[in-house]
Amino acid sequence: MIRKKLRVAAPAAMLALALGLSACGAGNEDSSSDDGAAPSGDSVSGTLNGAGSSAQEAAVGAWKAKFQTANSDATVNYDPVGSGGGREQFIAGGVQFAGSDAYLTDEELTGAKEKCESDIVEVPTYVSPIAVVYNLDGVDDLNLSAETIAGIFAGKIATWDDAAIKADNPDAELPSTKITPVHRSDDSGTTQNFTDYLSKAASSVWTDEAAQTWPIKGGEAAEGTSGVIAAVGGGDGTVGYADESQAGELGKANVKVGEDFVAPTPEAAAKVLDTAKAVEGRDATDIAVDIDRTTEAAGVYPIVLASYQIACQTYSDADTAALVKAWLTYVTSTDGQSAAADAAGSAPLSGDFATKVQAAVETIKAA
Repeated sequence: MIRKKLRVAAPAAMLALALGLSACGAGNEDSSSDDGAAPSGDSVSGTLNGAGSSAQEAAVGAWKAKFQTANSDATVNYDPVGSGGGREQFIAGGVQFAGSDAYLTDEELTGAKEKCESDIVEVPTYVSPIAVVYNLDGVDDLNLSAETIAGIFAGKIATWDDAAIKADNPDAELPSTKITPVHRSDDSGTTQNFTDYLSKAASSVWTDEAAQTWPIKGGEAAEGTSGVIAAVGGGDGTVGYADESQAGELGKANVKVGEDFVAPTPEAAAKVLDTAKAVEGRDATDIAVDIDRTTEAAGVYPIVLASYQIACQTYSDADTAALVKAWLTYVTSTDGQSAAADAAGSAPLSGDFATKVQAAVETIKAA
């Protein structure tokens, strides 16, 4: 039977979202706010329309509720179409704000700057573990090494009593049930992060490079995070990958790091940021980071997504600039971080990192 596991909200890293806007607003000055109001303390009005990461849905819902309560004439709309779709819509001008579990590529960055007619603000504001979720009757605790995970998703390990899985779980009673791996059918930042982990931590087994689109044939495809969860939950012997905050009652594998197996908790995911490196050649307001997937540091969970919110640094309309700045100021505030942690189990921004992110948000202005 599947065992329901308790969620622990974590302290120490980031939290995220993705939203956009077309707006009429007021209030645009400097001090940050924890109550959802604009930086100046005035309320803002207008409509925020955005699209992107489906992994962020729970956090977005919490942010929307608080922000709209403080700004009764503001409406937030968010389409969890997937990270790739969100970035495409932002660059095309279909939305004014995107949420993405992968930072902009160099080519996308060029397109975004052309669309904005300015630099961009791209800040990782949400870190959450990507859980290897499974539904296997009678197994409610499972350990998996990187090589074993890669073998499962590459179709090289076909049954749950395979020798490789037994080696990771010597004391478990594993059935001979056929393994059905489930992957995302849409362009996905979660897929990008998951395949990045496989390609770096298990390169001898997983020979494809990191990709936003699932790179190999076979298995079952499902759209969005909710689709993967539904597909895994509806089968027996199924396994997939999804933001841990949406895993619900599905089993979640412990992943081998060094000599230990680490559970996908927000606390363990947050620790991986200590070894993350800034992407070279980016502007000060483009805080893109590369994560160390091969760390052996104790208690670190390396399959994580660092979710970004992407906006223009400069808007031609002052009211739009005020609304964007108010929204992102709230998302990165103490109250916004706490709301996401409670709703999605994400890890709030750490002190130094929060300061850097908030400084980038502070630069948003009217042309």
